[in-house]
Amino acid sequence: MKKIILTLAAVLGAVTTLSAQDAQKAAAEAAAALTAAEDIPVVAQKPVYWTNTLLNQINFGQTRLWNWAAGGYNTYSLTAAIDANANYAKDKTIWNNRLQLDYGLLYSADKPIIQKNKDRIYFESKWGYQTPVKHLSYSANFDFKTQFDNNYKYGTPSDFAGEEPTIDDWLAARTLMSGLFSPAYINFGPGVLWTPKPWLSVNFTPLNAGFVIVHDPALRKTYGMNLREEGLDTTVGENYRPFRFDLGAQLKVDAKWVVNDNFSYTTQLVLFSNYLHNPQNLRVNWDNKVFWKMAKYFAFTISTNLIYDDTVLVKKLSDGATVPAVQFKEFVEFGFTYTITNKKG
Repeated sequence: MKKIILTLAAVLGAVTTLSAQDAQKAAAEAAAALTAAEDIPVVAQKPVYWTNTLLNQINFGQTRLWNWAAGGYNTYSLTAAIDANANYAKDKTIWNNRLQLDYGLLYSADKPIIQKNKDRIYFESKWGYQTPVKHLSYSANFDFKTQFDNNYKYGTPSDFAGEEPTIDDWLAARTLMSGLFSPAYINFGPGVLWTPKPWLSVNFTPLNAGFVIVHDPALRKTYGMNLREEGLDTTVGENYRPFRFDLGAQLKVDAKWVVNDNFSYTTQLVLFSNYLHNPQNLRVNWDNKVFWKMAKYFAFTISTNLIYDDTVLVKKLSDGATVPAVQFKEFVEFGFTYTITNKKG
């Protein structure tokens, strides 16, 4: 019995010794691992100052009629749009850039030609530096607007002894309305930027320099270009200057309400007063857009554009006279949409 007790005591002592050695070894390994971890340099996350988004849209529209007593024509339309934003923010400095490209074609069964129904190139750049006053920044604004190619108003060809007018007849009856750099608008100047809310910004430029460019001589009178010399024939386009300098004040209001990831409304109102010519007559540009993403890659869009410029002459349908008038355009579209974006870290 005594031998059994001594044997058990010896075994227990050996187990205790081994356990203590294992515990010491584990503690040493843990300490070594901790020391090694402390030696690993901590890599700081690189700050991201740019936030970029790229919205791509392709929209298709169709009107199809069968035995429609009220009349009408089958129509098909195809439009494409790109809305790219690149915004920079660091400390007290911001720099926002936006490029909008729109182009669309329309076919109507009453004309054997494809017409253009949408065309715009619009680039904006806005720099701001925070002042000691909350929500107020010094700013510099630049914007450029034109279109890709010619746009026409299509008249009806005269009677051809009962024969259907040919494509050449329709092309001969059209009237040129605008084109690339005909017109083009360039504006820039210093000012102040007020951002009372994240969704609202108001930029005021008290000394805004602007250029209106009309490259095509046939359109220079329509867009208010000045004669090269007094007394020249006003019916000859070459007698007008290809550009006009404007100096005035500009107010630009931008607002964007984002209800959720799928629904948003954006609006921009631009008012310009030309110190050099009828400053009381404001030039107005007002754009609106409702965007509703109905599925992962499909969206419903409503957009409107309103323009009033007393230097631009619009032909009235009633008597054919050309006078300044309110211009309005509306698009209701459904189609494919895809957005590429990076989120600020």
